[in-house]
Amino acid sequence: KPCSIVWFQHVKPGKGPAFVKTKLRNLENGRILENTFTAGAKIETINVERRPYQFLYKDEDGYNFMHEETFEQIHLGEDLVDNADLMKEGQHVEMMFVADEERCLTCELPTYVELEVTYTEPAVKGDTASTSALKEATLETGATIMVPLFINQGEKIRVNTTDRSYGERVK
Repeated sequence: KPCSIVWFQHVKPGKGPAFVKTKLRNLENGRILENTFTAGAKIETINVERRPYQFLYKDEDGYNFMHEETFEQIHLGEDLVDNADLMKEGQHVEMMFVADEERCLTCELPTYVELEVTYTEPAVKGDTASTSALKEATLETGATIMVPLFINQGEKIRVNTTDRSYGERVK
């Protein structure tokens, strides 16, 4: 299975052969696994390419994207698109392909996306400006995240796609 190295440490104990401890991310399902390799282990490498795409629309089978330079369209199943509920039409994404096979491994959103709050409980005078007190908000894509109490319906906010957290209000 294709993996990317998230973390590694070369260990040379006083006794015995050296080894490498690793944390690997499976590119097909996103899971993190820990593995230890002996010093002489051979690992097959693959060439991957990152390509810019634009999200067009969702249908019953998955998601449709268009390459930003060649205008070639591609269809991906729901299992390959992380945080799809934070993606709106026209959203720019980056896809990782196995270069030799033209097989898509991942579809990644930018770290931050700007979305409009379509529903949240109204702010009440006296609500704290602190970001520690949170309430639920529904975004224009249908996703729900936790936002500070001072965020109102109709405002645009920046959302961190890695942990689905509120970033800041967009002016």
